[in-house]
Parts: sequence; C-alpha cells; structure tokens
Amino acid sequence: MNAEQQARPGPLVEPAGALGDDRRARAQRQMLLPGFGEEAQLRLAAARVLVIGAGGLGSASVPYLAGAGIGTIGIVDDDRVELSNLHRQVSHGTADIGRSKVASLAETVHALDPGVRVEAHEIRVTSENALDVLRGYDLVIDGSDNFPTRYLVADAAELLGLPLVWGSILQFHGQVGISWRPRYPGFRDLFPAPPPPEDVVDCGTGGVLPGLCGTVGSLLATEALKLIAGIGDALIGRVLVYDARSARTREVAFGRDPSAEPVTGLIDYERFCAGSIAAPPAIEAPELAEMLAEGETVRLLDVRTPEERSRLRIRGSETLPLAELESGSVALEGPVTVYCERDPRSIRAARTLIAQGAGKVRFLRGGIRALERVAPHLLEGSARADLGAP
Repeated sequence: MNAEQQARPGPLVEPAGALGDDRRARAQRQMLLPGFGEEAQLRLAAARVLVIGAGGLGSASVPYLAGAGIGTIGIVDDDRVELSNLHRQVSHGTADIGRSKVASLAETVHALDPGVRVEAHEIRVTSENALDVLRGYDLVIDGSDNFPTRYLVADAAELLGLPLVWGSILQFHGQVGISWRPRYPGFRDLFPAPPPPEDVVDCGTGGVLPGLCGTVGSLLATEALKLIAGIGDALIGRVLVYDARSARTREVAFGRDPSAEPVTGLIDYERFCAGSIAAPPAIEAPELAEMLAEGETVRLLDVRTPEERSRLRIRGSETLPLAELESGSVALEGPVTVYCERDPRSIRAARTLIAQGAGKVRFLRGGIRALERVAPHLLEGSARADLGAP
C-alpha cells in the first residue's frame, strides 16, 4: 500500500436517513465545502464517536464534533471539575466546579445541539471494561493525560479494529496522530515502549498553555471528521507536532514495525508503564480504605506539589514533594505508603525511598483519584469544599 492509499482509506461510516430542515440549516456552511455535500453530512449523522477524557482535549474536541453533526458522542471520564481546570477546559464553567466532567460536557453538547445523542460513561476505563466501553463505536478519540490509559485505549482499539485519533499536550507542545492497527500503522509502532516513569512530566507539575488544548483538540475533531466522511488526507503514518512557543509545526513519518507482536489481549498497564525495573509494591485503594476504616495506623506520604495538596489530600497524610525527596535532603524510614495524583510520581518516590534504605515502602495504585472513587470521606481540601463535603 502506498502513502496515498494509506492516507485515503475511504469513508468510515455509511450514510443513513435523510436530513431534516434543522439539520440541513445547521450544516449549511460545511456542506458547501468541496467534496463534502449532503452525503458526507449523512455519514456524520450516522457516526458513533467515543471520546476518552473530558478535560483539556475532550472539552475542545467534543463541541466541534457536536457542531459538525456527529449523531452519537460517547464521553468517558471519572473526574470532576476543579477550579484549576478552567483556564484550559473551557467547556466547563465556574458553576460546574464539583460536577462530573462528563455531565458538564454533555450539558455543553445539548446546549449547542439538542439533537446530538450523548452517551455518558462516568467511569475510569480499565483493562476489565475497555473492550465493552469501546465496542459499538465507529471511531475513538483519545484525549487522556497519562501513558497507561493511552496504551490501554490503543490496544483495545486494535483488538476491535477501530481507528483511534490520539492527541497529547504538555507545556507548549502538542502532538496529534492516528492509530489504526492492524490495518495501518499504530500507536505501538511509534511508541513500542512507554518512557521511564522518572522521565514523565504531567500538566499538574509541568503546566500547559491554555490555547494549546484548543489547537490540539480541534485537530482531533478534524481528523475524526475526515475519516468518517472520507475526505482529505488523514494523519495515518504521520504525527503532527506543534510547538506553540515558536508557532511552528513539523511532521514525523512512521510505518508498521515488522517485528512488533500483535496485541492479543489487555494487560496491567500501570505495571507496564512502571518501567523495566520491577515496580515497587502497591496497595489498592479499596484495601487502604478498609484499613483506615478499621482504625489501622498507616503512614501516608503525599509527594505532589503544595498547590495540588491544598486542593485535595488524604486526611492525616504527610507531605514531601517529589523534587525534595529526590534531592536526598530528607531521609525517611518505613513503613510508608506513598501517593500522588495517579501513579508515576509515587512510583518514582517509592523507588527512591527503597534505594535510600527506607525499609517497607509501597505506593497507592491509582493515586488519590482511585481513593476518591471508593472513599471520598477520607479526603479533605478545597476540592472537597467545592463538592459541599462536610
């Protein structure tokens, strides 16, 4: 298959039904586009698109999908709106603080176009539920913010044969690409292994330029619309890299890795992304919640930034930011359970403490977000106040 054939796979969705007067009026400007017309609009109306993440990228891409006339949009996220989200997640407002991001984003869609069907999945996608969640959609957009979810969604999409439009953002840089294995090159051909946890920086620690979310999010929606309608050249076998600080873009071309093993099932992606060194011992959120409920003494160490901790923290936990811990200026002895927002920093912290001879050290798998899902009463901070918690 040559590059031209690879970039033009043909329309993804068959047209169905007919356009009513309202739908026709809404889509008038895009139906005037060369090569678009009523048939392409009917393809969009018949399409089912799943968006992973209702944060920066999801809140930018979903309104454009709805405005374009996608018939059904699924949204997956288990998070709630926080004040610190609003500078970049502009589909949520101040009045939405404390609400489910999925519910908030669904309301944005309905305000824009009540005719679009929204399927709300207020869950965290996992190896246990991913195939069930993705099954039945025509295309998936991944706007998640962590490597375990990115690999999980890419593998699940491959098992189901679904095209995946993915994006990532951090600080001033963004990337957009398409993964469609086994038919075309995919995410694992470009990134066969995740980066070491010690090299991972997220928006909570590295920051992100607000408009970057809009730029990359709209590109995600655009690539999805092109695939569904079969117009233009899709980003298949190419990654678009955008540097907002210099206002420059470049492309990275890639192909199928002939030595890559096909995906045959879903795995433990937290462990997979923990690196080649054996992951430190972990405790699951339900087990920790049960121990605390029974009055057991558990020393908890929060390795996030002071700003993150002020928003939400586990009641009774100590604080030692990761940078300070890794500097070696403070020595700790176990037993201690380390936690961060999700996992990468707590894995780094646990490894550092073990290397320093701290004794029994483990990390809370899934971080404070996992504990929030099973035992929100164990948390305190300004985010809890936003939820109206006692």
